[in-house]
Amino acid sequence: MVSDPHPVIYLARHGETAWSLSGQHTGLSDLPLTARGERNAVQLGERLKGLTFAGVFTSPLQRASRTSQLAGFSDQAQIEPDLVEWDYGRYEGLRSEEIYRADPDWQLFRDGCPGGESADDVGHRVDRVIAKIRAIQGDVLLFSSGHLLRVLAARWLGLPASGGKHLVLSTASLSVLGYEHNLDEPVIKLWNDTSHVGP
Repeated sequence: MVSDPHPVIYLARHGETAWSLSGQHTGLSDLPLTARGERNAVQLGERLKGLTFAGVFTSPLQRASRTSQLAGFSDQAQIEPDLVEWDYGRYEGLRSEEIYRADPDWQLFRDGCPGGESADDVGHRVDRVIAKIRAIQGDVLLFSSGHLLRVLAARWLGLPASGGKHLVLSTASLSVLGYEHNLDEPVIKLWNDTSHVGP
């Protein structure tokens, strides 16, 4: 899909869940995929077919690990605890409009979550993931959740973790990180591609 002399990092967001559909913040709640989410995970696998990876890692949460399995990577995927989604603390399960009723000025990437993580907390975790994947010789595939992957992309570019607020991700989307001319020039090569996702 992406021909490059340098390593390429593929980011796969998990398929649809009941809460991603309803807009509820889903951090550490371990929800299954919906039937549509399972179909989309299979379609994601079709999109990735023919690619080879030196490393495949998934969040321990079932929405990500099941997506990796349905996409055809159950034999290769390793659990990476640092890929777990943002801990939303007391905002877990709430929709943004419910949070705004209590705190109209709240912004996730600026304020974090009471009883949960800040953007910088998540940034420290993804920095460890980035160090790990940069040490691998070859392309890497990651399965995780939306806000975690947004922070990871920001940190890949050398931006603050809060920079993830500018990068929206849909369920079952595929994104690609890489380099431009050399390893000192990290870039986003593809973002939030859902062309493989059906109804």
